[in-house]
Amino acid sequence: MSRTSPFHRAVAPSLGRREFLWRSGGGLGGIALAALLGRDQALAAPGQLGGVLHRPAKAKRVVQFFMAGAASHLDLYDFKPELVKRHGQPSDFGEKVEAFQNGLGPWMRPFWDFQPYGRSGKRLSEVAAPLGDVVDDLAFVHNMVGKSGVHSAATLLQSTGFPLPGFPGAGCWVSYALGSENDNLPSFVVLPDHRGFASNGVKNWDAAFLPAQHSGTVIRPGADNPVEDLFPGKAAAWLRPEGEPAAQAVLAELNRGHAAERPGDQRLEARIRSYELAARMQLAAPAALDLKAEREHVLKLYGLERGPQVWDKNINEAEETFVFGQRCLAARRLLERGVRFVQVWSGNDNGFPRRNWDSHEDVRRDHGPLALGMSRGIAAFIKDLKQRGLFDDTLILWTTEFGRMPSSQGGKGRDHNPFVFTNWLAGGGIKGGVTHGESDQWGYKPLDRANPTQVYDVHATMLHLLGIDHTRLTFRNNGIDRRLTDVHGNVVRELLA
Repeated sequence: MSRTSPFHRAVAPSLGRREFLWRSGGGLGGIALAALLGRDQALAAPGQLGGVLHRPAKAKRVVQFFMAGAASHLDLYDFKPELVKRHGQPSDFGEKVEAFQNGLGPWMRPFWDFQPYGRSGKRLSEVAAPLGDVVDDLAFVHNMVGKSGVHSAATLLQSTGFPLPGFPGAGCWVSYALGSENDNLPSFVVLPDHRGFASNGVKNWDAAFLPAQHSGTVIRPGADNPVEDLFPGKAAAWLRPEGEPAAQAVLAELNRGHAAERPGDQRLEARIRSYELAARMQLAAPAALDLKAEREHVLKLYGLERGPQVWDKNINEAEETFVFGQRCLAARRLLERGVRFVQVWSGNDNGFPRRNWDSHEDVRRDHGPLALGMSRGIAAFIKDLKQRGLFDDTLILWTTEFGRMPSSQGGKGRDHNPFVFTNWLAGGGIKGGVTHGESDQWGYKPLDRANPTQVYDVHATMLHLLGIDHTRLTFRNNGIDRRLTDVHGNVVRELLA
């Protein structure tokens, strides 16, 4: 072998641990084998805080349920008797209103009746009624406000803390701060709607200027290929395992030369980490996503004992219960295996008629199946966490990009309302059975307009419960110490247990 050949140095005795893993034992297969041989400590990523939190943590992990398209607080959680009383009368907001479309028709009552549930007596609509079994564990925030009535900007604000692209998702910040509890699975996992991505797509969970390994990993429970590119596809059937070590040795040489020419560029290191993680996921992910391994009573709890395998274009309650239940059960399995942050999406941004919560044309048609599927899945998820002892240290956040107007649009729809909407939280460190903040008599704006709750406050509260001071979790980018809460945010202490 020529001493100038890249294959000569590929067997040199002075090897770092990454080069050794790349060059020996079969590339990714060797890395996966090494994982079995006890290398967890050697490759563990402790996170920016290095295991030393700013305060005692009440939660170890987070799940965020995101209703893409803007769920109507008025038809789910925020009952307004005045709308029932004034239904059909001309709407009068007492001020000039800039509507997104033409949604300033007459006042419109909720599409479903509300009933009180639990010891707290919290009123929920018929399509949110399954949450009645766990309503005393939920803390509602009815005075949330946004900064934009445009889906893309409002969704980014909720998912990244900024209404503009180019900033890390909330799950990326949690991953960056705390690292992973399981070196064989990502610290941040995204479970998108089965129909496709919501507004902004991957920008909602991209790491932006944080190290790239903190980006969300997309997993599709129930799909034939839940994690894309984890295993070779049919097009790679000609590849043989015996050729992999030599190929990986060449790649290692190329990687080393690439890195030497780009000092300070972390992208290659992040890519290597991603490949290492992919190798370990070859062993861990199939087991984590094997929903059929669950006992029958658990599947029944989530509504998964039966369901259609191919979805048509007309959603219905059974389908929504099945597909959303899949995501909820997958979220529980991932969280109990050490994933730090799981983001579960409902609704997509593709095509027309819409299959999301953006109910301009028909609230009953869109919200009905989506809300029942969501409510059944989340109620099952909370019950499941409780019976497994995971509820008390898992923080649950339910959100959407904004609310919907109390006036009608075209008789059966509601326009965008960024002026007030609802979030709720539950689990680790949250006081259940309470309501923080109120909207006005119409559900149009906060009752106390001077003191609304903003997304920065929810993010600050989330980090606080994870043991993190939101003002101290920063990353310097372009000369600015960036943080999830920008220069805003206060912990909502009324929500804390």
